Order: sequence, then structure tokens, then C-alpha cells
Amino acid sequence: MTTILTIGMIREAADYIRSKTKTTPKVGLILGSGLGVLADHIEEATSIPYHEIPYFPQSTVEGHAGELMIGTLNGTPVVLMKGRFHMYEGYGPELTAFPVRVMKELGVQTLLVTNAAGGINTSFQPGDLMLISDHINLTGTSPLIGQNDNELGPRFPDMSQAYSRRLRELARKTAEQNGVPLQEGVYVGLLGPSYETPAEIRMLRTLGGDAVGMSTVSEVIVARHAGLEVLGISCISNMASGILDQPLSHDEVMETTDRVREKFLSLVLAIIPAM
Repeated sequence: MTTILTIGMIREAADYIRSKTKTTPKVGLILGSGLGVLADHIEEATSIPYHEIPYFPQSTVEGHAGELMIGTLNGTPVVLMKGRFHMYEGYGPELTAFPVRVMKELGVQTLLVTNAAGGINTSFQPGDLMLISDHINLTGTSPLIGQNDNELGPRFPDMSQAYSRRLRELARKTAEQNGVPLQEGVYVGLLGPSYETPAEIRMLRTLGGDAVGMSTVSEVIVARHAGLEVLGISCISNMASGILDQPLSHDEVMETTDRVREKFLSLVLAIIPAM
């Protein structure tokens, strides 16, 4: 069932956050499984648990801390989600993307989304960082279903540049300058929570997918609907089902993201001021 989220609810959540900080964020960050370490680098940080913010869902997944942080990263005012929401937790797509609406209301102009993803492209290896060039939404739904509010965005938003060409070029140059190898490819978003079968992975590769996960697409759709510029980075935390002769587990995801922590940090901390 679609949850009706009104402008009034968005503003109420934003007003509550404003009451806790004097910072007006310009960049929003959504951190995936095991990638919350970036939050440790926020200066003059204000931390707000999700359960305190009006209408925010609760994060229930290991590796997702469940708090909103506001402060500065390398001098840039940011708002950061340390942990995100997923549809497999029982939330509709409009709720998983609700924080993006609130970020926009707070003053955010650009959004960086990160995730842990399974590698479909057989030239990838666990621990690679992948710049998201585009996505394929196979969740079977959209956060924009239902009556459209023209104050939030157009009825039929353009998705031809879901992931900003300008920001992707910036990310490539920044990665090269900092000696961080960077793959690039198409992210496939599925509902989850079960991992994919080998047959499904073969299908996704045929469709043009390079990595697969259970998040991100709803957030990006809402961001583009709201007029935000988006950059996306996946951490290839494991090879997808059937590529290697081993079972998949969330433990492997967490181990890999921990291993690439420094590489991830050096890239993102260098990109943020330039965004």
C-alpha cells in the first residue's frame, strides 16, 4: 500500500531537524551497508536518531546505524544518512525515499548515494568501487505512484541523466588524481531480501547490468523528481550468485566494505568539496 506523504509532513520533519542545528546542508549523502565510516569524519556534527524525526521509518539492517548527521565534510555543509531504509524491511518505495524529500527541503542541491552491491560484470572483483552510470529498476514499483504534487516535481520526470554526467566526470578525475581505481557500470535494483539465483544473474547480465543490489533506485527517482543532481558509487562487496562456487552472505558484504574503507574514504572526501 502506498503511504501518502504530504508537503506538510516533509516540512515538519525538516523543521524538527533545523531545530537541532544551525547548519544548512548543500550536499546529501546516503551510506550503504558497512559504509557508515564516512560519518566519523563529519566536523561539528549534530546526530539525530531516526526515531526522533517525524515520519522517518526505522532502519533494521545490520550495518545501518539509523541516525541522521549534519555538519561539515572538508568545509562543505552536509546532511548524512548513516543507514538507509529498504523495501524488503516492509516499507513502500515512497517511504524509503522520504529522507530525500526532507534533504531537499533542508537546502540540499546534490545527492551522493552509495551502496554495497554484488558484481555481475565478471571483470569486477570484490573490493572494487563502481561509479554508477545508470540503473535498471526491477523492484516492480516506483516511489512516484499515486497522485502527483507539482510542488514536489513534475508528473513525468526525465531520467535520461539519472546520474549526473557532470558529477561522473568529476568523480573520474578525482579518482585518477587520488590514485583510486574506479570501475563504471549499470546498477540493477531488486526488491530482495533473498540474494539472486544464478539464472537471475545471467538474465541481469543479458539486460546490461554490471552490479546488483536492493536499494538506491527509489532514492534516485525521487531525487531527480525533486530536481537534485545525483552521483552514485557502489562498493562491489561480493561476486553475484553463480559466478564463484560459494554461497552469498551479509557477513561477506560487511567484511569487504571494511577492507575497502580507506579507498572509499579517500575518494568520497576528495569528491565532496568539488560537488
